[in-house]
Amino acid sequence: MAFLILNCAKNTKEDIPWVNLFDGKTLNGWHQKGGEAKYTVRDNAIVGTTVHNTPNSFLTTDKMYDDFILELEYKVDPTMNSGIQIRSNSFPHYRDGRVHGYQVEIDPSDRAWSGGIYDESRRGWLNPLADNPEAQKAFKQNEWNHYRIEAIGDTIKTWVNGIPATHLIDEKTASGFICLQVHSIKEDKQDGTEIVWKNIKIITDSVSLYSKKSTIKPIITKNQLTIDEKKKGWKLLWDGKTTNGWRGAKLEEFPESGWKIENGELTVLASGGGESTAGGDIVTKELYSDFELKVDFKVTPGGNSGIKYYVDTNINKGAGSSIGLEYQILDDDLHPDAKLGNHEGSRTVSSLYDLIQADVNKPINPVGEWNTAYIISKDNHVEHWLNGTKVLEYERKSDDYRKLVSESKYEKWPNFGELDEGQILLQDHGDLISFKNVKIRPINNTKE
Repeated sequence: MAFLILNCAKNTKEDIPWVNLFDGKTLNGWHQKGGEAKYTVRDNAIVGTTVHNTPNSFLTTDKMYDDFILELEYKVDPTMNSGIQIRSNSFPHYRDGRVHGYQVEIDPSDRAWSGGIYDESRRGWLNPLADNPEAQKAFKQNEWNHYRIEAIGDTIKTWVNGIPATHLIDEKTASGFICLQVHSIKEDKQDGTEIVWKNIKIITDSVSLYSKKSTIKPIITKNQLTIDEKKKGWKLLWDGKTTNGWRGAKLEEFPESGWKIENGELTVLASGGGESTAGGDIVTKELYSDFELKVDFKVTPGGNSGIKYYVDTNINKGAGSSIGLEYQILDDDLHPDAKLGNHEGSRTVSSLYDLIQADVNKPINPVGEWNTAYIISKDNHVEHWLNGTKVLEYERKSDDYRKLVSESKYEKWPNFGELDEGQILLQDHGDLISFKNVKIRPINNTKE
């Protein structure tokens, strides 16, 4: 009986479908992105060596991965900082191809956040280890350390030398490559320092069967502020659960119908495509002058909506939408508005509606997937961004701006778009559109 039990356990272990990502001899299957740190092979391990005057370097898998379990060992010089990039990407439109995505931190400093999750070149820290002293103690200085990293669906879990380190639930990125990072160093740091990786293996087949339970309470980023956002003064504009802080644009309270809150998403319901004819637009109760605004949005086929800013709901109390500058939300392929507008292309997604066309090479995700709108307005300089890429900019109140307005549907509204402060609006255009992660950073003052 003992023999049978041992044999079954042996077979189960051997049946786990591990695949080696490193053959122990060459860098076949890998290529370098970013900086010019040196990557070599020595004693069945990959050696990364720091170099002065170069940005972060990344030894990157040729393949892309979505759900996986990754295990590896590493030994790092105590003066270095490094990490394992997962579900990471590099696009020409995003910061000139800069590698960005989730990073499992390698941190031999006194902070001891090895195993924490950082969002490289994007949102910063998502799951630090400040509240996990056991994981902070798990890292071994000047010795080999073992990482286990699970990325399954929207959940990422890490272990450092068998100790649970992080448990993150985040919906930002579902697929990407894996990288071994050598961080850039300043001139006062010693170059030629090394980090060494070995025994790099991955499971991609039936991944959930081999997942381990974590004892850590998960950090959920949906409709929450990250640690870096809090430090920089960002605020949740929608809490993900209630209608607090919002009302109907032409109502004293939030609309009783036409909108729903479900699974952390704020959705305007379909009602035939009419402009503000069902539940109606919703607006913030606060007014904002200079600001940064981030909103995730998802369009359904043929959908139309918008994010308006510097809105005054006392203008146009009649039929139609409240008046303000609009970041257009649209299915460019199916909605006829994409071919309309007083300025060519000015009603396509992320454009300044009816005034300025967004860059035609904008990085839009397909209908049914989430996209991120970002708007910054400071000292009358306004920029629209889509998925991390700037797609247009303009100067409010300038002669060029006023000329555009005079040639648009807004010509009949005096001083259109020139308020010093106003409300933020999410539009009801009669199509099913969802929003989440609605966040704002007031740059100057706000008023009730």
